[in-house]
Amino acid sequence: MLAQGTPTAGATLPIMIPANENFEGTWPFQPRFCTASGFKQHFIDEGPRHSETLLLLHGQPTWGYLYRNMIPGLADRYRVVVPDHMGFGKSETPDDREYTLKTHVENLERFLESLALEPLTVVAQDWGGPIAGALTARNPERVKRLFLMNTVLGYGGGKAENGKTPWFQWIEKHANAGTLEGILGELGSTVLAIMKILGFQNSSVVTDTWIRAYSAPFPDRASCIGAINFPLDIHEGRFLPFVIETMKTGNIDALRSKAAMLVSGDRDYAIAKDHAVSDFRGLYPTAPIVDVEGVGHFCQEDIPDTLVALIDSFVQANP
Repeated sequence: MLAQGTPTAGATLPIMIPANENFEGTWPFQPRFCTASGFKQHFIDEGPRHSETLLLLHGQPTWGYLYRNMIPGLADRYRVVVPDHMGFGKSETPDDREYTLKTHVENLERFLESLALEPLTVVAQDWGGPIAGALTARNPERVKRLFLMNTVLGYGGGKAENGKTPWFQWIEKHANAGTLEGILGELGSTVLAIMKILGFQNSSVVTDTWIRAYSAPFPDRASCIGAINFPLDIHEGRFLPFVIETMKTGNIDALRSKAAMLVSGDRDYAIAKDHAVSDFRGLYPTAPIVDVEGVGHFCQEDIPDTLVALIDSFVQANP
């Protein structure tokens, strides 16, 4: 059930990060670009082509750089594909497109079709989870396994018993005050502060290069459109019609049939732990859940080597 057709390219902001920028060698991967969705979508494609393929999906307000410490270890054994969503990282930021869960899923569908990538192990964190959930329900033949980290797929009926997390309380406060777009529109200088609200924990990795890498996609307010709209998709309920449509027309039983694993950190201030676990258990009653203490929302920054080992063992245990 792949989305049909390719959107007509409209006006776009220039890509904010030069294609060959490697941030003092911390992002040493060859840049590649796909135009299947009508904009230049950046991705990297590392490792042996004949191997199992891992698709690594980032969320808010990051890009593929989040996986920089995991890619080398995974690419020793697997083909590792890491795209930047529209409006993030080295991808273009069209100014005439909607930035919703639906459009990000449709972009990913066209991306996978153009690269003929299947079947995949999807590795997903934050918004990568809802994107992966809809992708799998709509295109079950493309996904073999789901490795989830601090996220929800959105189809397990889970909920947070204690209400909104600190992140979504912050979103609600500023959305109601009319200040959200202004604050999230300054990510070029505030990205670390925003990530701390989400639950960033490992301050030992923060350097001038780290700050520059995460800030680089967002030099002005117009370039922040993707990061502004991700939380608004939830706060304003814009995602719900697409989720309901996917539940009606997608294959939820096929989604339930996939091999799955969840890694859940106890210092995630964006996705409540009980929400992540209950959503996962609603789909996968007996699948493994790994609890990690002292780990925040951006677990790829906290425990990259542990995650590489868990992904490898998960793939090998589910041939």
